[in-house]
Amino acid sequence: MNISINADAVIVGAGPCGLFQVFELGLLGIDAHVVDALPVIGGQCTALYPEKPIYDIPALPIVGAAELINQLAEQIRPFAPSYHLGQQVVELQRRDDGRFRLVTSADTEFVAKTIVIAGGLGSFLPRPLRLPDIARFEAANLHYKVADKERFRDKQIIILGGGDSALDWVLALFDIAATVTLIHRREEFRAAPASVTKMKQLAANDPARMRILVRRVTGFEEQGGSLSGLKVAEFGSTDESVIALDELLVFYGLSPNLGPIADWGLEIDKRQIPVDTEKFQTSEPGIFAVGDINTYPGKKKLILSGFHEAALAAFAIQKHLDPNAKQRLQYTTTSPIMHKRLGVDGSL
Repeated sequence: MNISINADAVIVGAGPCGLFQVFELGLLGIDAHVVDALPVIGGQCTALYPEKPIYDIPALPIVGAAELINQLAEQIRPFAPSYHLGQQVVELQRRDDGRFRLVTSADTEFVAKTIVIAGGLGSFLPRPLRLPDIARFEAANLHYKVADKERFRDKQIIILGGGDSALDWVLALFDIAATVTLIHRREEFRAAPASVTKMKQLAANDPARMRILVRRVTGFEEQGGSLSGLKVAEFGSTDESVIALDELLVFYGLSPNLGPIADWGLEIDKRQIPVDTEKFQTSEPGIFAVGDINTYPGKKKLILSGFHEAALAAFAIQKHLDPNAKQRLQYTTTSPIMHKRLGVDGSL
């Protein structure tokens, strides 16, 4: 092994829930190491939709996904987390002394007292548009994420999908694009009702710039090495029409794959990890799971839900590390201990 590290807590996943787990552990005086297969922190927020607007973070009416990650990184800076990026966990086993041996693809070995799995959906890839030979346009004008909104200014845009990501980008790009056409396979949408209502209002008020079509995609046209049009047809019909485009965005959701996590001996239910709702502990004592990767009755896959889970998991981890510890809730507004750990004087 190149590196061997003793740790109280190792967090697998550097998305928003993994980063907030660092914060909650830090408030309790517990240092954390963070491992992620991506070369940067942020998880899906960084890798798939850095400019996607998020509207349901408390006290932030709107925040970009990348901005949220930057703010979380700043929030946990007082706790100086150790990041181990670009490394996938390839081995996890319990030692005879009750601790865990965790090994990464970079031959980093941890001997950890507790593990927190905050791996989102595990290894994830956008579900592709399945048309023969269309993948070659990914280097041109076929997109599965938005890295720079300005690219779409004054362009004719087609967006495929009917979930939150598709509608979020309809609403976010409408003001800068020349036209936006949303194509979905059915009349019903899987997105937040408020987003659906706002999108339909845009289509009703400005039909020249905003269209909603229920169609199936049958093919494409190209010009000069880029997509120039999308062939579509109504369901039950073979008659095709072509919709001109400058840019095509596809938001068919993510294809989750737990990867090595599935081989760690944990209870798995439909590619998710069951946990209790007191400790957010898995079937293996000392291993916890927060965020989209876990499941329990009433589970909602929201970032704010993951933040709540991280807070309760932190107290459970503290108790696991020291079963005799007396736990007393201390508030960051008034606690001198919290102020010291945060590096603030508490006078504001």
